[in-house]
This record gives sequence, C-alpha cells and structure tokens, in this order.
Amino acid sequence: MFDTIAPRYDLVNRIMTFRLDVRWRRRTVASLGLPPRSLIVDLASGTGDFCRELTKQGYTPLSFDFSFGMLAADTSKAPRTQADALTMPLASASVDGVSCGFALRNFVDLNAFFGELFRIVRPGGRIALLDVSTPANPFVRFGNSIYFGRIVPKIGALLSDRAAYSYLPRSVSYLPPQEALCAMLSAAGFVTVEHRQLSGGLVQLLTATRA
Repeated sequence: MFDTIAPRYDLVNRIMTFRLDVRWRRRTVASLGLPPRSLIVDLASGTGDFCRELTKQGYTPLSFDFSFGMLAADTSKAPRTQADALTMPLASASVDGVSCGFALRNFVDLNAFFGELFRIVRPGGRIALLDVSTPANPFVRFGNSIYFGRIVPKIGALLSDRAAYSYLPRSVSYLPPQEALCAMLSAAGFVTVEHRQLSGGLVQLLTATRA
C-alpha cells in the first residue's frame, strides 16, 4: 500500500492537512532537545520529510522504512535503509534519538516496537513519536470524523489511491488510549514520558528519555 502511494504522498499530506503536517513535524523534532549533530534515526521515514526537518534543526538523520517505494521516493539525501522497525540493523545504544511520524497505528505489537527503540537509543537519548489522535472536544471530534472519514478518502482517490486513503483515516482506531501508550513506554524502560495533543487533538506527540 505504501509503495503505491509513495509518488504523491507529500502532495496529499500537504493538501489534506492544510500544511499543518509541516508544523507538527517541526514541533516533534524540536521536542527531542538534543545537542547539534546528534545521530537521529527516523523510523517509517516515508519520503524523507522528517529527515529534512531533522537536518534543518542541526541533527544528523538516518532514514529507515519497510517500504522500498517510500525509500525510492525519499529526497532528503539522508542515508536510507530498508528494514523492519522491530529488528533494526543497529547496535544497541548506538544512536542519540529516534523520530517517528504517523506509523504507530500500523504496528501489530507496540510493546515490541518500544522495546526495540529502548535497545537502539543510548542512555539519556530521546524519542519523539507523532501520530493521529482523537480530539477530546466533541464538536472538534465530530468534524474531524467527517473530514477524515469522508473527505480525505475522496482527496486520496482523486490524487493517489482510494483504498489507501480509506484505510489510513480508519487506522486511528488501532491506537491504544494515551494512558496505555505512556504505560507501554514506561514499561519498556523510558522515563520522563510525556504526552501532548496538538492542534486541538488532531494529532498527539509522545516524548520520552532512555533511562
């Protein structure tokens, strides 16, 4: 599915989020709070949007994705590797941080994923995970459900692939509640786990430090 939508992935993201995705990525990278030139792995890196933002903010990014089509469309110039995020080809405690955008809901086993993040990040390193959310405000939640449930699939069908952009809005239902996500990160060994909702709860940002 991600191979199929890779060629127009960036265009559809900008249109369907009214460019809010640019702001969300900037906020996510800034939340890492690591020294300049820190080595950051971007997981489920897609076409390289996060890697470009990481470079802008002074970090050294590495791009990892399971989808070869996404990696082929990556224009960030970061080193690219096709890999399963549950079995990363990296030594333990070998990177300073991890960023990941809009991928948590695609993992079958989040506990295993968080455990792998703990393994590859050095002590004191940071992770920043961005994904969709369910707004707490009932009016915002209703409007968001209409937009992403009915309009986004139409935008996707027009510009890319109907099936993919019908799945992606529905996939938010696969995410555990924020309390469960934070508990999973703590159980994996992370400390200072924080959860924030951005843009009225349209998306959520999870940050944590490797103990």
